[in-house]
Amino acid sequence: MIRPLSLLIAGALAAGAGLAAPNAFAAPESLARNAAAEAGIPDIAYTRFTLPNGLTVVVHEDHKAPVVAVSIWYHIGSADEPTGRTGFAHLFEHLMFSGSENHKGTYFQPFEKVGATDMNGTTWFDRTNYFETVPTTALDTALWMESDRMGHLLGAIGQPELDTQRGVVQNEKRQGENRPYGRVDQNILSNVFPANHPYQHDTIGSMEDLDAASLEDVKKWFTDNYGAANTTLVLAGDITVAEAKAKAEKYFGDIPAGQPVSRQQPWITALPKQTRGVQHDHVSQPRIYRTWVAPQLGTDDAIALDLATTVLGGGKTSRLYQRLVYQDKLVDDVSAAIQPFALASQVQIQADVKDGVDPAKVEAAIADELKKFLAEGPTADELQRAQVAYRAGFVRGLEKVGGFGGKAVILAEGQVYRGDPGAYRKDLERAAAATPASVQKASQAWFGKGDYLLTVLPAGEGFDPDAEDKAVVALPAAEGKPATKLPASAGSKFKVAKSTVDRSKGVPDTSQFPSLSFPALQRGKLKNGIEVVLAERNTIPVTQIQLMFDSGYAADQGGKLGTASFTATLLGESTKSLDSVEVAKRRQRLGAIIGTDCDLDVCGASLNALNDQLQPSLALFADTVRNPAFKAEDIERIRAQWLAGIAQEKTQPNGLALRTLPPLLYGKGHAYSIPLTGSGDEASIKSLTADDLRRFQSQWLRPDNVRILVAGDTTLEKIIPQLDAAFGDWQAPAGAVPKKNVGEVAAQAKPRVFLINRDDAPQSLILAGLLAPSTKAQNNLAIGVANGAFGGTFTSRLNMNLREDKRWAYGAQSFLMDAQGQRPFLFFAPVQTDKTAESAAEVQKEAVAVIGDKPLTEAEVAKIRNQRIRALPGSYETTSAVLGAMEAIVKFNRPDDYVQTLKSRLEAVDQPAAQKAIEEIVQPKAMTWVIVGDLEKIEAPVRALNLGEVQILDANGKPVAGKSAQPAKK
Repeated sequence: MIRPLSLLIAGALAAGAGLAAPNAFAAPESLARNAAAEAGIPDIAYTRFTLPNGLTVVVHEDHKAPVVAVSIWYHIGSADEPTGRTGFAHLFEHLMFSGSENHKGTYFQPFEKVGATDMNGTTWFDRTNYFETVPTTALDTALWMESDRMGHLLGAIGQPELDTQRGVVQNEKRQGENRPYGRVDQNILSNVFPANHPYQHDTIGSMEDLDAASLEDVKKWFTDNYGAANTTLVLAGDITVAEAKAKAEKYFGDIPAGQPVSRQQPWITALPKQTRGVQHDHVSQPRIYRTWVAPQLGTDDAIALDLATTVLGGGKTSRLYQRLVYQDKLVDDVSAAIQPFALASQVQIQADVKDGVDPAKVEAAIADELKKFLAEGPTADELQRAQVAYRAGFVRGLEKVGGFGGKAVILAEGQVYRGDPGAYRKDLERAAAATPASVQKASQAWFGKGDYLLTVLPAGEGFDPDAEDKAVVALPAAEGKPATKLPASAGSKFKVAKSTVDRSKGVPDTSQFPSLSFPALQRGKLKNGIEVVLAERNTIPVTQIQLMFDSGYAADQGGKLGTASFTATLLGESTKSLDSVEVAKRRQRLGAIIGTDCDLDVCGASLNALNDQLQPSLALFADTVRNPAFKAEDIERIRAQWLAGIAQEKTQPNGLALRTLPPLLYGKGHAYSIPLTGSGDEASIKSLTADDLRRFQSQWLRPDNVRILVAGDTTLEKIIPQLDAAFGDWQAPAGAVPKKNVGEVAAQAKPRVFLINRDDAPQSLILAGLLAPSTKAQNNLAIGVANGAFGGTFTSRLNMNLREDKRWAYGAQSFLMDAQGQRPFLFFAPVQTDKTAESAAEVQKEAVAVIGDKPLTEAEVAKIRNQRIRALPGSYETTSAVLGAMEAIVKFNRPDDYVQTLKSRLEAVDQPAAQKAIEEIVQPKAMTWVIVGDLEKIEAPVRALNLGEVQILDANGKPVAGKSAQPAKK
């Protein structure tokens, strides 16, 4: 569950300020915002008050949907961990999901029951947060649950709970380190921060320290840090301030303030000179990281550096991208960004070195461009584009009330780190007021200091990741560390109220749920007959447009695999009148997002435009779709990046499995017998020509094979003329649109097991596949409900077995990929290496049981059915979610009122229907297994399982010479 801060304002929030001193009910703040409004600064109106026990509450009213985001932030994180207990804050976060004294069992169950969305918890350097978005009528459930684990936890935590979550966290760590470049973070932290800096260890910690964590540690961490006075509660959504006050006092008022928690203070430990390091890993290409220490979030320089890194490495118009990718052709990708934290920030440049290029040449080019930038500063145009991107990203984030981002997060970050929920305004003002001179000055100050240059190289023979990690020499302790400070509220006289909640009755029952509000679809046509489908959504001044072409990966059938995706990508490059850089610059100036992609059945082009720039954004969008130039230089640049991407996929367990399994499932010649990544194969990509791309465009990406979907702040009367101006004169080429042949495939006659070697892997990835009916199937909802109970949710059989019971995995699941033809039904379980065979056996056992002696129960089916019904009001909060529902309606030929009638359709899914659906799909004797791991450790145990015929494959999915298929022993 570790995630970096989901900052909507890059570089935006700062540390330090203590909580305001409370009194009985501190007066709500009514902040003057006229000046900000006049300056065009977006506003998130809020009220803040403090309970007598020190709990800070921030309330934001947003009544557009009948949901409330509950976000609770504890001002404690991995930076506060004592020596020898790295990873403890995150381990404790996991323990907070294990149940409380008045609710035994997993924390997720009551929330699934009421249809919560966006539910999770995260830990970072300076805070731990927990959040969920619930239907308005279920707010009491959420507040009861949050307050019960905040005030009544320790009696529910024993050695079994600690051991379970310790195992889960250690598998989360293995899963991260099993990815290419997955061991980089700790190396960098060790070399940019001194040993006594709070940031010198990563949030997930070391295996040794996790093993050492004791039950006594758990209880002390809770009593020391999880008091009410160290906590901020944000309620954002369909709630009033009066309701928030009453409910916060009711559920949290009796929780003790806890002892004052000393705050770490900002400590900017810039390196005096450049230092260097080399790390080896199972990667396909070298990668260079240059990292500087910079001021903490919420400072003038942090905002200036955010803008500077956009100019330097924020996409294809940036200086580094122009030099290293376009001009010198030394790298496949390069980027620059700031990671803003409460005590200090990191500024980082990252470059993926082209195959065969000397990394020293890349280093020299980066240094040269950086030198020029420091000497010249950004141009006015570069800065203006960076400022537009900064503000546009913030505006788009305002549509959501909670989750990993959204308004609750913005307000919470401001309060926790800066004592000001509205701190985001200061950062927007700083960004808007920045000048080329101010950005240059900040860049000179911090890029001019020392940095750590880490080069990651492909591992050779005899590679030992554990030994290499232990060989990293961390920086020694440094002088000058500022003393911690108590918060301003430390001397306050906190009081607790007498509880009015009878917790012996358990979680409050939610018996009523709000109705779904989903816009009615409206239809129109352009002059040339292109159909337009609109959903009005007047929440933020943004319009989203999606062009859907009936094509997809399946259109590659019989041709060069990857053509569909490659062609779609080239649509975003040059047009006949604009080169690719000018296209990107115009997007930036407009604050527009233009994207192109494909899935199995559809290729699409999308526009997300600010309404005050809709007309020029739409004109640029139409030019990219209708007039791609397919220039040789663009093709070669994208081809090189594409081939590097395929090589990367073959070093990733997930990529390897998703490339290998589909051809095995569907068989040679089938339209879906392709890598599910959509990237195709090297031979095809190397052979693609401009004529191939033009041919694909002419055959598939044409006006008689497209439908236009629109969602956002517009009307049919407004948007049809605008679309007509952009697309109304677009004429189809001669010849009919080709037909795709998505044939039916019979189930495998017997199970098969394919093993792929990945040396030194700390985990094995188990991916097993079957074929399920099309998403268009009449019983599609029953299939979804059945899968939810079996393996599609946190409390499903598969996850509870391998994660919560066995603790062999960070998570295990089964899932379906949408498709117009037979779709993949996949069992997915990344598990620790020494439990690979045992985990596969458990997957097999669950598959056999669900269609045998342990069918789905009525309670399991009702849980998923009710969860999906009750989650409907929160599922379409954003315009993007509405657009996604529209895409499914069009793609799978659903009625326009499909979403509005989902409740009644789901209510009709009973246990017999769900059980019939799962029995149609889960056929253990037809399973195709792909297991990626260290064969030296897993091959013999997997063979001993007798799951089926075993074959060793290489990274290309080809049989390994001398490793012929071996039948299972009888």
